[in-house]
This record gives sequence, structure tokens and C-alpha cells, in this order.
Amino acid sequence: MDSVTQSFQHRMSVKLWPPIQSTRLMLVERMTKNFITPSFISRKYGLLNKEEAEEAAKKIEEMAFAAANQHHEKEPDGDGSSAVQIYAKESSRLMLEVLKGGPKTQEDEDVKTVDEGSAAVANLFDISGGRREFISGEEAEELLKPLKVPGNSYTRICFSNRSFGLDAAHVAKSVLLSIKGQLTGVDLSDCVAGRPESEALEVMEEAARAVCELIPSTEKLKVLHFHNNMTGDEGAAAIAEMLKQSHLLEDFRCSSTRVGLEGGVALAEALGSCSHLRKLDLRDNMFGVEAGIALSKSLFAFAGLTEVYLSYLNLEDEGAEALANALKESAPSLEILDMAGNDITAKGASSLAACIMEKQFLTNLNLAENELKDEGAILIAKAIEDGHDQLNEVDLSTNAIRRAGARLLAQAVVHKPGFKSLNINGNYISDEGIDEVKDIFKSLPDVLGKLDENDPEGEDLDEDAREEDGDVEDEDELESKLKGLEIKL
Repeated sequence: MDSVTQSFQHRMSVKLWPPIQSTRLMLVERMTKNFITPSFISRKYGLLNKEEAEEAAKKIEEMAFAAANQHHEKEPDGDGSSAVQIYAKESSRLMLEVLKGGPKTQEDEDVKTVDEGSAAVANLFDISGGRREFISGEEAEELLKPLKVPGNSYTRICFSNRSFGLDAAHVAKSVLLSIKGQLTGVDLSDCVAGRPESEALEVMEEAARAVCELIPSTEKLKVLHFHNNMTGDEGAAAIAEMLKQSHLLEDFRCSSTRVGLEGGVALAEALGSCSHLRKLDLRDNMFGVEAGIALSKSLFAFAGLTEVYLSYLNLEDEGAEALANALKESAPSLEILDMAGNDITAKGASSLAACIMEKQFLTNLNLAENELKDEGAILIAKAIEDGHDQLNEVDLSTNAIRRAGARLLAQAVVHKPGFKSLNINGNYISDEGIDEVKDIFKSLPDVLGKLDENDPEGEDLDEDAREEDGDVEDEDELESKLKGLEIKL
């Protein structure tokens, strides 16, 4: 390679980390502005004054920079892109904590917040950054060395985004058990990607058993994540045993883990012990109706629940109704409700609407890929039309909705302050209906999602229902009838 080429390549190399001082100052300025600008969060928790905002922004930036720099020093990845991601992620997380903490009234509270934030950064052992890699037993020994150092202060670990083989899983289990007395958070999500199914199942069962052994000595556990793994019913049974001991758990995720009916029921029943739960994510499993009903019996214990992700669980109407009825009587501060892809029809929509009507702090509602049709869509529209001032996203795409349902949904959300997105794509809205909806949002065109997958000539599979409703030209008459639908509270 000649000197000219070398010189050119040297000039063209780009380093993303560390950021220059002006970039860091710009982040502080943006965070400060966000802290003093009214929003739906500030309406709930209070607005910081400028002095508090500036001080909090500076401390957040320092802590985020320290976390990212620590990662970059341990695993330099060439251009520093993974460090930048951690920098942004930590800044956002700490910002949200400060916003939800509200304005401070005592000086010692400020000191406490800073100390806790600094400790959180120092006590996290995270190997999730950088490229996804297959980890062998020898590599696991080297990678996890910091956890073996006597007197280390790590209380939270994250093994996500690394693919562990069986030998590596045995190493990880040994290391975790050696520090089980100090752990408060464990994230094992997405840690077998790319492995043969038989090996992945062994690894995940081993992981589930290992973490189960940790729990008796870690009753302070607040976060437990299993995501995008092959946990299966056997792994779910082991996880259920952990949950029974995790009385202070606040954040539980077991999504995309191939858990079926038996494992779903075990998890659902065990979750009844977790009365402090704030976030529950069970998406993309094969629970079925019976597991949904079992979960509904545990939901009554979750007074502090703010986020619920129950999409693609095969709940059908019976399971969805049981869960909606339980949520209606619990979780008064619920902010996110996701029940997409559960074969919910207009029958189940009645209970859902009654639940949604009570949840005035909702910010995000996702009921996409169900079978609500106009009748169900109108019930949901009626549930959210009054109040719900914090609502900013609604998704009822792919629900066989026609003109009447689309129009009333649009009218229900268009005037809400701060509303950001209505997704009604993939439905059966007539051309006239599309024009009406666009006219409703004519002053807010960016709020209405794309309609490129809408099928004006779409046909319901239920031919009897089609004959009963009449032809397409009778939609105005149908709308008139549907408007009279009442939500049963």
C-alpha cells in the first residue's frame, strides 16, 4: 500500500467516541429545555425550575458519559458507535427518572438522587454493547472476570445480545451463583440467537435453573428479563419458582420465549406474588385462553402497574375479557396497554372499552391485528373520546374496520392535546371514508398514519354478517345504528 493511500485512509477514518465538548454541552442544553417545558409528564409529576433543570442535566450527562466511556475502555469497537448508543440510552433513562421524580423541595433529596444515579452506573455489569458474538466457555471465563473479583460492587448484570453456548452457560451459572448475595437485577434477554434449537433449549433451561437458584438470596430483585429466547414451558416453570420469591419485582419481561399453555399458567399464577409490579411484558408467546384467565386473577394485585404488553398471546375474546375486567379494577395509573394480535372481536371489545374508559392516564393503546370491525372500533372510540388528555398513540390497524368506525376513531382523538399518531391502516375503509378521515386531520396531516394498505373493497370472512349488514352503499345506515352502542360498565 503506497503512502498516498495510507494517508487518504487515515484522513477518512471517523471516531464517534469520545464526543467533543461542544456536543456534550449541547446535550445538557437540550435536556435542560426538556425539563422546563410543559408536557404530559410534567402535568402529572410537576415542572422543574431552571436551576433544578440545569443541575440535573449536567449530572445526567456526566453519569451517561461515565457509563459509555467505561464500556468503550473495556470493549473498544473501532469507531465508538456502541459507546454513543449507551451514552444516548443512559441519558434518556436518567432523564425520565428525574422527570418522574418531579421538582425537589429539599437539598438532601438532590444529593440522594445524584448518589443513587452514580451508584447505578458503577454497579451495572453490561456486555450487551457492540456486535453480536457467539461466546465459548473460554471466552466466557475471560469476559466475566470482573464479576469474579473479590469485593466487586456489581448488583445488576446484562448478558443480552450475546449468544451463549452450553459451555459458556455453565461458566455464567457458576459466576452468577458466586455473587448471588449481591444481585438485584438480571437481564438474560436474547442470549442464544443463532444457536441450533436443541442447544438453545438446553442453554435456556440451564439459565432458568441458574437464575432460580439466585432468587432465594436476592429477595430485593426488581428487574427480571427473558426475551427472544427458547425458554419454553420447562424454563417457564423454573422462572415461576423465582417469581414466587420476588416480592419486590417491578419489571418482568418474558416475551418471544416459546412459552405455551402450561408455562403460561405457571407464570400467571406465580406473578400473583409480585404486588409491586410496574411493567409486565409477556408478548409473543402461545399462552391461549386458559393462561389469559389465570393471569387475570393475578392482575388484581398490581395496583402500581403502568405498562402492560400482552400482544400475540392467543387470548381470544374469553381471555381478553377476563384480563380487561381485572385491569379495570386495578392499575389506576396504567399508561400503556398493548393487546394486539389476539383474535379479539366486537364481543370482547365491550369489556375492553369499559376498562379503557377508566384508564385516564393512558398514553399508548395498541389493539392492532384483531377482529374488532366497526362495532368494536366504535366502542373503543366512545371509551377514549372524553378525557384521556395524555393519550398520544392509538393503533387499530388491520381490524376489518370500515367507514363508520374509522370516522368515529378519528373524531375521538383529533382534538386531544399532544396527540401524535392514529394508525388505522390495513382496514376496509371506503374511498369516501378515507376522504372524511383525511378531512378531519386536515390541520394535522402528520398525525394520521399511512393508509397505503387499506382495502376499500375488502370482504369479511363472515358472509352471514355481510348479508345482515347489507351492501356497501348502506354504510350511513349502519353507522347510525352503531352510534347507539353503549359501553357496559
